[in-house]
Amino acid sequence: MQNEAKRRKATAPENSELNNMANSDNYENKSNKDCQQMCTQIEGDRKNIALLMFLYVLQGIPLGLAGAIPYLLSTRKVSYNDQALFSFVYWPFSVKLLWAPIVDSLYITSFGRRKSWLVPVQYLIGIFMLALSLFISQIMDEGNLNIYLLTAIFFLLNFLAATQDIAVDGWALTMLSRQNVAWASTCNTVGQTAGYFIGNVVFLALESPDFCNNFLRSTPYPTGIVTLSTFLKGCGIVFLITTTLVSVFKKERNAAAENNDEEFGLIETYKLLLCIFKLKSIGKLVVVLLTCKIGFAACDAVTALKLIEGGVPREKLALFSIPMIPVQIILPIFISKYTTGPNPMNVFLKAIPFRLLGGAWLAVLVWWAPKTADDKGTIAGYFYIVLLISYALHQVTIYSMYVAGMSFSATISDPAIGGTYMTLLNTISNFGGNWPGTVALWMVEPLTMKTCQADGGSCVTRIDGYYIESFVCFIIGFIWLGWKAKTVRELQQLRKDEWTIKKTATKPSL
Repeated sequence: MQNEAKRRKATAPENSELNNMANSDNYENKSNKDCQQMCTQIEGDRKNIALLMFLYVLQGIPLGLAGAIPYLLSTRKVSYNDQALFSFVYWPFSVKLLWAPIVDSLYITSFGRRKSWLVPVQYLIGIFMLALSLFISQIMDEGNLNIYLLTAIFFLLNFLAATQDIAVDGWALTMLSRQNVAWASTCNTVGQTAGYFIGNVVFLALESPDFCNNFLRSTPYPTGIVTLSTFLKGCGIVFLITTTLVSVFKKERNAAAENNDEEFGLIETYKLLLCIFKLKSIGKLVVVLLTCKIGFAACDAVTALKLIEGGVPREKLALFSIPMIPVQIILPIFISKYTTGPNPMNVFLKAIPFRLLGGAWLAVLVWWAPKTADDKGTIAGYFYIVLLISYALHQVTIYSMYVAGMSFSATISDPAIGGTYMTLLNTISNFGGNWPGTVALWMVEPLTMKTCQADGGSCVTRIDGYYIESFVCFIIGFIWLGWKAKTVRELQQLRKDEWTIKKTATKPSL
């Protein structure tokens, strides 16, 4: 008996090891099967995924270009009031819900529900860019800069891009098969990020004489490899060619007819939005979304411009986006582990103090930047290291709030009208970030204190309005946290039926 017991004890580790090896083999086989299954699932949608990715890349280019213009304006010494006026060009993506039902409801069936809007809108973007390339140099001329005309032009360009976004978002849901429809969000994120990178970072780098002479040329030239005019012309040609190819070779299937899905008409869709707004819970959430970003306005809207004013080259500031790309991809995945529970807005609230402190620290860096410059005005290398680390940490707080907000929106959205519900919440959230930024840009100059010499002499800035604004926003941010934190927690505890609308025969009921 003792010998048998000893034999069993001796063989137990061997059996355990064999079991672990078997479990490892089973796990590996399961992983291989999962990979093979995923590859098999997307096999029929590879071309569709590639097309969607490319359409979102096109969409991101005008957005990136609009984001680059303030940097160009800052080197032309435009006022912050003019910068505030130009910030209106970002608003179409914040209010696109106003005309999204029109894009969704009116179309030519024989041509395709989404192509009826996508093709003409992309043609208009291409033609618009080509036409703009002919006279953008005169519009951007420092001596004759017309900020009102420039704002109107890029507002219209972003309006077209927002309309294209509505059409592509809708097409993604029917272009991909049901088992691959989750790839739509991946295409959106990756494609739009790549497009923004091209229109912003790549353009600013290739437009910069210093960057091109230091890294891309052996013989220095006074201008960059591209100008705003040539970049617009190239993008316009790409839009026209690719739109023609999509129009001719990509057929759109009528998914609604195939699946016998019920579609809301134009009037019914607007009634649906009105019904959502009438919910008491939505009313409270709208107040939260429209006010929660006031405390970050000075940091988000003005800090980058002040860094350029302090001597940081605009192309170097834009190139900060390159090391941030992997951070921006990994952060949402990591943060989502903490926002998938029943109370995702706890993460939202916890991130606010750190984001406010990060904004205050970035204001300190704006003050420090010119003090690190040498006699030639070149900012010290160690400053960029500190700025990059600070920016990366600040991104953690931004994405914590973003992912938590998106998770909460997905949790409370009425499944029967999830797309419209989510779009509404995202639109309000975007608007809640845009209006404080515009106001922050407008208030920089009125808050700036200067001492001027008599008889129209030069003026010396005693206190920059940016620092006053940063302090005020910092205080407002903590006041808001004390005012609305309880409301946010209460909204998380509401029952599901308090977020849903009453429907009669699947139609919205007023």
